[in-house]
Amino acid sequence: MGRVFTIVCVGLLLAFPLKAAEQKDLAIWLKDLRVEALAKGIRAETFDRAFTGFKPIPRIIELDRRQPEFTMTFPKYLSRVVPKSRVLRGRAKYKENKELIDKIGKKYGVQPRFIMAFWGVETGFGRHFGGFSVVHSLATLAFDGRRSKFFRGQLHRALRILNQGHISHAQMKGSWAGAMGNFQFMPSSFETFAVDYDGDGKRDIWNNKGDAFASAANYLSRSGWRLDQTWGRAVKLPKDFDSSLIGLKIKKKISGWQKLGVRRLDGKDLPSRDLTASLVIAQNKKTEKTGRAFMVYNNYRVTLKWNRSTFFAVAVGTLAERIGAK
Repeated sequence: MGRVFTIVCVGLLLAFPLKAAEQKDLAIWLKDLRVEALAKGIRAETFDRAFTGFKPIPRIIELDRRQPEFTMTFPKYLSRVVPKSRVLRGRAKYKENKELIDKIGKKYGVQPRFIMAFWGVETGFGRHFGGFSVVHSLATLAFDGRRSKFFRGQLHRALRILNQGHISHAQMKGSWAGAMGNFQFMPSSFETFAVDYDGDGKRDIWNNKGDAFASAANYLSRSGWRLDQTWGRAVKLPKDFDSSLIGLKIKKKISGWQKLGVRRLDGKDLPSRDLTASLVIAQNKKTEKTGRAFMVYNNYRVTLKWNRSTFFAVAVGTLAERIGAK
């Protein structure tokens, strides 16, 4: 197998227009990576098959280098991520998968509407996984060097997933950064949270809805999700509200926020249930003078463990609300 791998590497180097020194660096890097992977228990045939046809992908380096400054306003972001069409599709998808997703939601203690919302925001309910080979994406980023340690670790995990037979290399597709499957798990998230729901010996988050839904629910459950709570709600702040009270570090009971003049968006009193809550503002400070205020609970914080973006967390919560609305 080693001889086959050497022949493959030579072919790849000839096919990819690197300078001589860069070709030598890549050859050494691949050789070292293979030795390291085999020492970690990856079978030679798994490694060699995964790297068949590999060459660093310039488009991935471009995307990594030129990640644009986030200039979209929150209202525009929300309208793009939670359009009426996605709400209607979410309701239809929930109806289509109701028996399965209700059972999974009950088992893991996660409301089905939130599982649907994460699915909708991440991949449009399974329509957009990303078209890159996960191994080749991660290998490109690991070889590039900007964040090589992180991506090298993710690459070894991806090889381990292949080695265990959960998915074939051809089907292991994802984003340019290596996020994969219906819920866009990085390989580390897969290893920590992915579930073999149907007991067939594979954790297939690409093609098996049971595995995918259960994996997402398991992620949320193990991250501290509360079945008896929602995520939060839009609120209205009084004029001259003390801005130092805004942020996740400040926690008060809902009754405490009520006393400070915080109200529902329509001006009515806050809910009587005295949950612990914080106030956050969804705002792009580069493009918006003011933002929208939200009172958020525990499940909002759990959502941030999935993606540390206020915009993302509010969008997921909003989509869940609208999917579940009667």
